[in-house]
Amino acid sequence: MRNSDKDRLILALAAQLRAERETREALAAVVANGQLDREVLLAILEDPVPAPSREDLLRAEALSRRPHLAARAA
Repeated sequence: MRNSDKDRLILALAAQLRAERETREALAAVVANGQLDREVLLAILEDPVPAPSREDLLRAEALSRRPHLAARAA
């Protein structure tokens, strides 16, 4: 079964949220353990967080312009 544009956007945003939570948890663990080495902090900060692709953003914009969605938001 093929996911709709809306489903793919939701999945991408959920994956990004999960990655951001994992990064925050890793940072909290480092601080709690006193491992404030520059290298450790840089590794956490530079950890790639999956971001929506340009294609996903274009789909999101297109979805937000659909008349039935605008009527629901009002």
